[in-house]
Amino acid sequence: MLKIALLVALLGLLILFVVGPVRRALITPRLLALFKRILPSMSDTERDALEAGTTWWDAELFSGKPDWAKLLAYAPPTLSAEERHFLDHDVERLCELVNDWDTQQLLDLPPPAWAYMKSQGFLGMIIPKQYGGKQFSAYMHSQVVMKLSTRCSALAVSVMVPNSLGPAELLLHYGTEAQKDYYLPRLAAGTEIPCFALTSPYAGSDAAAIPDLGVVCMGMHEGKSTLGLRITWNKRYITLAPVATLLGLAFQTSDPEHLLSDDDTPGITCALIPASHDGVVIGRRHHPLNAVFQNGPTSGKDVFIPMEWVIGGQAQVGKGWRMLMECLAAGRAISLPSSSVGMGKMAVRGTSAYAAVRRQFNMPIGKFEGVQEALARMGANLYLMDAARTLSAVGVDLGEKPAVISAIVKYHVTERGRALVNDGMDILGGKGICSGPNNFLATAYQQIPIAITVEGANILTRSLIIFGQGAIRAHPYVLREMAAVKESDGRKALHDFDSAFFGHVGFVLGNLARGLWYGLGGARLAAVPAAGAPELAAYYRALTRLSTAFAVMTDMSMFVLGGELKRRERLSARLGDVVSQLYLCSSVLKRYEDDGRPPADLPYVHWSLQDALVKAQQGLAGVLENFPARGLAVLLRAVLFPFGLPHRPPSDQLGSDVTHAMQTAGADRERLLADCYVESEGGQGGDPLASAERALMLLPQVVAIEKRLKDANADLKHMPQSLSAMQTWLSAAKAAGAISCHEHNTLLEFARLVDGLIQVDDFAPTAAQAMPDAYPRDDAGVVEASGKPSTSGTSATYTTMTESQTAPGQYALTPK
Repeated sequence: MLKIALLVALLGLLILFVVGPVRRALITPRLLALFKRILPSMSDTERDALEAGTTWWDAELFSGKPDWAKLLAYAPPTLSAEERHFLDHDVERLCELVNDWDTQQLLDLPPPAWAYMKSQGFLGMIIPKQYGGKQFSAYMHSQVVMKLSTRCSALAVSVMVPNSLGPAELLLHYGTEAQKDYYLPRLAAGTEIPCFALTSPYAGSDAAAIPDLGVVCMGMHEGKSTLGLRITWNKRYITLAPVATLLGLAFQTSDPEHLLSDDDTPGITCALIPASHDGVVIGRRHHPLNAVFQNGPTSGKDVFIPMEWVIGGQAQVGKGWRMLMECLAAGRAISLPSSSVGMGKMAVRGTSAYAAVRRQFNMPIGKFEGVQEALARMGANLYLMDAARTLSAVGVDLGEKPAVISAIVKYHVTERGRALVNDGMDILGGKGICSGPNNFLATAYQQIPIAITVEGANILTRSLIIFGQGAIRAHPYVLREMAAVKESDGRKALHDFDSAFFGHVGFVLGNLARGLWYGLGGARLAAVPAAGAPELAAYYRALTRLSTAFAVMTDMSMFVLGGELKRRERLSARLGDVVSQLYLCSSVLKRYEDDGRPPADLPYVHWSLQDALVKAQQGLAGVLENFPARGLAVLLRAVLFPFGLPHRPPSDQLGSDVTHAMQTAGADRERLLADCYVESEGGQGGDPLASAERALMLLPQVVAIEKRLKDANADLKHMPQSLSAMQTWLSAAKAAGAISCHEHNTLLEFARLVDGLIQVDDFAPTAAQAMPDAYPRDDAGVVEASGKPSTSGTSATYTTMTESQTAPGQYALTPK
């Protein structure tokens, strides 16, 4: 009888939950009422932020079973012929006009650089051709910012800002036709320099709480009574504000007289105001960690503007927050990731070459295991950063506005960039801490916190945005459940909630079952995409398993904590770390495929994937160790990781393979450093990156000569390091017939280049002369833009030999 009773009860439960009409009549109404009571309240700005942008590959990662075939099917990013020419010629030329050290002395870009940027359309790269712009792809935009960042941070920022979140992008999406026709051609031609003022001293990262206020009213404009806004604002950290001619402004709106509608407080509004307009104040410059891109405050008190200056006109009053969130989702995926990768390429190029040619204890420092440990992190981090940058640009070009992904790449690419530069500074040692034109890394080290801070402080991006937004936007059911709860039509609300909630239940149970299956099988049972590289099959399986575990922990966290999860920032941050590492791994796999599976890149691929898998695993372990429901945490660990945590950090041998690839000149190394600016032979001269690169190119010849001498001549096997001693040694070697004229010149040129790299800059001891003036000035103190930077440091005199013989067996010496 007991068995029959249990069977009947089980059958009843099955009917109750599986049969839709019965479930919707007896269960769903109670669940819907419960959700309405417990669902946390949400402000309009929070809702706009959640609904802004789109989901893309992040939704696959939240699903627990990512469709790898879909990722691999996206076409690799390419540049058009026009874009390639612009990058190779116009961007190259702009880089030639500027270097970081010069801008620090001038406290600005040189006038020829500003003129060239405007005349060649650098400020209108995202503007359509019909308005005189370049209409470049997001990928090209990213490539330009990246290459400029390998040369000069101020240059990159000055180009980046007009093409990122600002007047041009807002006008393109929301402006009236009249606004587009007037402003976009002027922005494209550089006759208008834009900035966008959002951040307030008392709002900071809480941009939705800006106190700046515009009151709807009637006022006088051009001698006529006009409907408009009287605005008072106080903004800071506004890039390009000191040189801007057009101010984009975000402010709260008040309509106390109901001149627009019955709504007293319509919300945030965005407007365009000429910087020359009465009442606009541009304050004194900020100097963010001595970066010299133009940055400063702006303010105004009771400044009246007509309604047609609102972006989009009167219809867009109060809709500015949604506008900003939509545009930021795309812009944040391009700007800082691209500039961080550019900085990383510069750092890796210079540091790896320096480590290969710089000797200590009669051995290249790049062969010391301690140095190799840091170098391996640099090279693999750069490979991963560049992969994430590229994949995110692909998403934007596909029409996505990837809100969650843009937060992931902003946070993780800038953080890995910080680690990369720190490693480079450790390798350079004393050379890295002496500022001057001969130090290629000091400026990046000093200014990397800027990227960490702007466009959303990294701490908040990690702890609030990545998972907090992704858990709702990218989850296949949560947003649908929330929408159903807010639905005013009772019948529709019941149907939609029933579909979403019970779909969610099946989703959770499916992921739990799959998580146990993968845990018991060590992920070997996970599917591998047919188009994926066989040598990376284990990574596809491992990522699928971790995606499943992440999906389980996401749902369990929301179930246990509910609305409290928003305030449990450490748990939220760790969950964000997991999905972030899954995205970074995805980008590495995609890059390897898009590049044609080059075997020489496998050390970077293996190292970066293994490192990211360990970090994802650590995130999950941290959630389980701090999960408030301890019994459930123990059960989940047993289900998801029955045999312990599977992933281990990259091996020492793999690190050595990475460093060998980084320090070997050739096409494989150049693929890692593609589109990194290096001064040409005909450039200004003295560029440390160019010197390091030329020394690295000579290194195989030098090593071959040195090996032959060590084997053949005991007296000459100890090649000196200093340039003066090398000159004496070379004379003795040539006199003894041990080296040819060509070998003499090769060794001498190598020694000269290495000596230049080793030297650091020095300056006059008096405070007034501590830093040289990079540009000569006329009698009135005006900078002569055509001037050349002054440099200091050791400049050794040396001679090379020519094959023109003055007598049998003798060579003429020609000064160089």
